[in-house]
Amino acid sequence: MKISPSQLRALLRRVALLLGLTASAHAADEPRTTYYHAPLSYSTTRDPDPPKYSRPAEETGVSLLFGADWLDIGLDYRFRYEYRDGDIRRPDDRIDQPFLHRTRAYLGIHDLIDPLRFAFEVQDSRRNNGYYPPDNRDVNEFAIIRLYGELYFADLLGHDDLGNPRPFSLRYGIHNFEFLDRRLIGNNQWRNTANAFQGFHSSLGQESNDWQLDLLAVQPLERKLTSWDDPIDGRWLYAAIGHWRGWSPHVTLEPYYLALAQSAHGTVAQRLVHSPGLRAYGTLGTSGFDYDASFTAQFGRNGTQSLRAWGGNIEIGYAFSHHPWKPRLSAFYGYASGDRDPLDNQDNRFERFYGFGRPWSANDYIIYENISAPKIRLEAQPTRQLRFDLGYNLYSLASDTDRFIGAQSARDPTGRSGRSIGHEFDARIRYQLHPKTEIILGYAHFIPGRFTQTQVRPGATDFAYLEISQRFF
Repeated sequence: MKISPSQLRALLRRVALLLGLTASAHAADEPRTTYYHAPLSYSTTRDPDPPKYSRPAEETGVSLLFGADWLDIGLDYRFRYEYRDGDIRRPDDRIDQPFLHRTRAYLGIHDLIDPLRFAFEVQDSRRNNGYYPPDNRDVNEFAIIRLYGELYFADLLGHDDLGNPRPFSLRYGIHNFEFLDRRLIGNNQWRNTANAFQGFHSSLGQESNDWQLDLLAVQPLERKLTSWDDPIDGRWLYAAIGHWRGWSPHVTLEPYYLALAQSAHGTVAQRLVHSPGLRAYGTLGTSGFDYDASFTAQFGRNGTQSLRAWGGNIEIGYAFSHHPWKPRLSAFYGYASGDRDPLDNQDNRFERFYGFGRPWSANDYIIYENISAPKIRLEAQPTRQLRFDLGYNLYSLASDTDRFIGAQSARDPTGRSGRSIGHEFDARIRYQLHPKTEIILGYAHFIPGRFTQTQVRPGATDFAYLEISQRFF
């Protein structure tokens, strides 16, 4: 059977349409104003800039702010009650019931004295009623997490094909940002305290453009309980993060290079981690399937050891778009290498940089290090105000001779305790009581595997929480 050139072209177009590499005729007729498409993968949408709890001053309803179209303002408060029974991150298995309080305020000035712009954000994080001594996961009083000056040129790099200006910006100061899928650089919205950095952040282009490039040269700030945060001595994070959205509305590519440099001082060894990688996400045409995948290679030096590590993850989801609850079912697998042999003068432990802990684990036991983690999840929205999700997770060590940092850095150098960390079921209900008020109920049950039973504790753990968030503008 012979296939003519025209038939071959038609076949290739159909395959490309199925794989999402080209837009359908119907989609092509729809007007587009932006190249950006948010990922559909679970909990990977980045917190926007300015933060999502802020509003333009004219939209706050405060009469004194009418006409201040150059000002963004925000104020919010979050309360969370936690019930933890047998938390494996703690030295014993007693019940802990902390009350966590987080208050944030934001001011942003723009379009007033351009090209100069300014932003300021403060976060106050406190805990009471907790049994264990306070730590900087829960407590960081009056922390400045954003304070920078910016040079902003709205259309210095021209315009894209949709007419969106392509700006150039350069910021210096303290930053609170997120990049990629938040697994390597995130501000940790779940945790009561935030990641913050001091240094330079430059952007070429913006989210609505077909391409964009972010450049970073920053120092992470050390979170202190009651005093001002300081840059960590001798530690720098460098990054070049690209965004290519112009190929297809169904494909976004994010190539990146991250580097973590730590100079030697005191008992701290010199360390240099190079991390090139690629993320790709999007949808498979109109099939209902979506995907999100990334891969990161790492090499460099850790003191006298050479570094060779890697990590990656993939999520495939399917949305039942015709069901009134809009359910989405997804399968995820994440992997980060661990050190194979503590005596071979080579470090294989993946460097997680400054990524989030959740949603690796609803209990917050797992981080992006020495981990093999498949999971399945169901998300649904029965009403406009009500959403829920639930998942089942299985956790194993990538290397049975390396540490499990989620449980007090437990480690069996012999590997005889096996790889099984355990498995976890979690569920969450979110209810939008008011446009400015959200209530969340959550629960997670963890059953330890052989490694955790041997090196930590044998019993299962339970975690339940009630969270209330209130936005004031």
